[in-house]
Amino acid sequence: MVDKVPMTPAGHAALEDELKRRQSVNRPRIIELIAEARSHGDLSENAEYHAAKEEQSHNEGRIAELEDKLARAEVIDVTKLSGDTIKFGATVTLIDEDTEKKAVWQIVGETEADAKQGRISITSPMARALIGKTKGASVEVMAPGGAKAYEIAKVEWR
Repeated sequence: MVDKVPMTPAGHAALEDELKRRQSVNRPRIIELIAEARSHGDLSENAEYHAAKEEQSHNEGRIAELEDKLARAEVIDVTKLSGDTIKFGATVTLIDEDTEKKAVWQIVGETEADAKQGRISITSPMARALIGKTKGASVEVMAPGGAKAYEIAKVEWR
């Protein structure tokens, strides 16, 4: 059984862009570096050669990882979703029950999570606590500093 990797169209496009860049820009540049380093002679003590081979290994590993994720991608167009129940793609406005601070999070795939941009992974403790809940509900999330309680103020699809 192959696990699907949920992601938004933007997350899918970002992975495709990175894959293309690694295949068409990074790969030829690294091959050139290896060829140049080889021309310097003795490979056993050639730092440039070893650095280039290591970079090649890293790049090829990332290419394989990207190809795997894209092959298993389940692209979900969030703009076509609706309803009051929180699920993948929802943008949720939360009110911290202690501080009254407002926070807005969109639940996205693991590959596109970025807390600074307000996107949390579907597998994060916060997202797992929110999934299946509706506006007005109260959720408790185990945070590094202890349990935090939030009220769900709004559920949007954008």
